[in-house]
Amino acid sequence: MDILQDIKPTKQEQIKLTQEVNSFLKRLNSKLKGAKAITGGSFAKNTWLRGNYDIDIFVKFNYKYKDKSDEISNLLQKQLKGFRFTKLHGSRDYFQIEYNKITFEVIPVLEIKNAKQALNVTDVSQLHALYVKNNTNEKLQDEIRLAKQFFHVNNLYGAESYIKGFSGYVLELLIIHYKSLNNFLKAASKWKEKEIIDIKHYYKDKNDVLFSLNEAKKQSPLILIDPVQKDRNASASLSEEKYDLLKKVANSYIKKPSSSYFIEKKFDIEQIKADLKLEITPLKGKQDIIGAKILKSIEYIKNKLDEEGFIVNNFNWHFDKKSFAWFNIKNLNLPKEVKHYGPFLKDDKNIINFKKKWKKYKLQKDNKRVFVIIKRKYTKVNDYLKVLIKDKYIKERVKIIKIIQNV
Repeated sequence: MDILQDIKPTKQEQIKLTQEVNSFLKRLNSKLKGAKAITGGSFAKNTWLRGNYDIDIFVKFNYKYKDKSDEISNLLQKQLKGFRFTKLHGSRDYFQIEYNKITFEVIPVLEIKNAKQALNVTDVSQLHALYVKNNTNEKLQDEIRLAKQFFHVNNLYGAESYIKGFSGYVLELLIIHYKSLNNFLKAASKWKEKEIIDIKHYYKDKNDVLFSLNEAKKQSPLILIDPVQKDRNASASLSEEKYDLLKKVANSYIKKPSSSYFIEKKFDIEQIKADLKLEITPLKGKQDIIGAKILKSIEYIKNKLDEEGFIVNNFNWHFDKKSFAWFNIKNLNLPKEVKHYGPFLKDDKNIINFKKKWKKYKLQKDNKRVFVIIKRKYTKVNDYLKVLIKDKYIKERVKIIKIIQNV
């Protein structure tokens, strides 16, 4: 099976999309004053995958607006008359426009020549696109496509807060560094606890990197120095979990390569073995925001189940238009009574207060603390879960949670 042939846009697709993008740019630029719209993201870098028509557009405002950089979103909004758009909030507000069935994300930036001129993180994105474009050829662009497909299928793709994986830009840099996906995976399978990559050799050695970066940028297991911004770790949002998963998957693939690592499997909740399964309908909004809210809701449920004594052995989730979460539980049923612990034995003052509060119960003690035995409100995990999913914390973050399997 030729994976690249299946994921690379056809010539016809490239021509058609380029025509649509140029049409949009022409119309947009005719409305702009003091700014110019250009393509960005994977389309500009020629690293996009077949069927992926989300196009980034940078609207570059002349650098004379630097003293009003916080206002260029509002300025752009006024110039979008005639377009139907959705305003999205980020480090600088930007706009989503549907045009001929293609989604364009229109992002206001200051026109800059180097990262030092940037007044907002979005300003640097245009330099990222330019660096990748200038440091790749068709072969490397195809290797990047393969990397994106591999990482997507193996749940490693995306730097959003609810994923904490590898961004498209990080993958592009790593392919530029290692020259191919195969070389990259071979190297990744042997990465150490803290891997440091400095493509442009801004620093003398790894110790110099660790000494020079501020503490927040050194927390991730991979430190990838951004070639267009030497004081930035491009992979700062990467979690230990995704880093370890990459090493595991890379090692498995290198030992026995297979096309299955590139083929997306249709998610089927019925195939998941778990004690509890939930179907989650998310709120409307920007994907990374609603994804983060779903994850917080699931973690909240997990923590509450633990606090009540049911104890979650493991849990996982799937995020899409319909999202799902599943849990494996240690204690599906609990005793009718539970020890409710109070102060330590030497804490006489608080023991007196504890006695007053629980005066209807017999005060007991073990080797360290006093306690009373009380009746549990919930002994079955199902009963507690039915109440828990109606919690105010949950309702503020997701639209509906439905129990689709319980025990």
